[in-house]
Amino acid sequence: MKTVAIVPIKLNNQRLPQKNTKSFTNGKPLCHYILTTLLRVKSIDEIYVYCSDPYIQNFIPEGVQYLQRSHSLDRDSSTMNEILKHFAKEIQADTYVLTHTTAPFLREESISRGIDAVLSGRYDSAFAAKKLQVFLWENGRPFNYELTNIPRTQDLAPLYSETCGLYIYQAQLLTGFGRRIGERPFIIELDEIESLDINGAEDFIIADAVYNHILRSKES
Repeated sequence: MKTVAIVPIKLNNQRLPQKNTKSFTNGKPLCHYILTTLLRVKSIDEIYVYCSDPYIQNFIPEGVQYLQRSHSLDRDSSTMNEILKHFAKEIQADTYVLTHTTAPFLREESISRGIDAVLSGRYDSAFAAKKLQVFLWENGRPFNYELTNIPRTQDLAPLYSETCGLYIYQAQLLTGFGRRIGERPFIIELDEIESLDINGAEDFIIADAVYNHILRSKES
């Protein structure tokens, strides 16, 4: 059973240009964090950065492989499943682990927990999510509680929000059905810090503060 990790990277980001190689204050380029975390996951056989620009090789740590993808996959209209299908045609595996540089605080233990769940055969996929127990509204009305009976937030039925930072799926799920979440998914619950996802400039500022004021001391 072969398990391969893919980290798709696009250097010409619209919302935050060059964010994947942008360094934290007193830290390293963003892509460094998830790649070095993946290298510590013993159940992963190979790790690939899938990027159209060879320049990214200047930022890839030893042990991570570079695979050049077509520039046609850099279009704004390109979907992640389209990118994953192209990758699967070039690199065959039984199980794939999809992560992103924009989830720099994802932990080795969470990735391993998801892989173990899928490899056990009990689940066909896994994804990272943050548990929500908050008052939600939809179309001008409460979504998950009644105004006449307001519960404690800890008593609300939990909902889960995908973080988009980690997906683990069996090969046939993608190649046969074009999906990365199947009918039997395992939810990898993350805390607030681990679930941080960097899209725009404000996200990067928040992540930079978390790194410097919470995680940097642990790293040193």
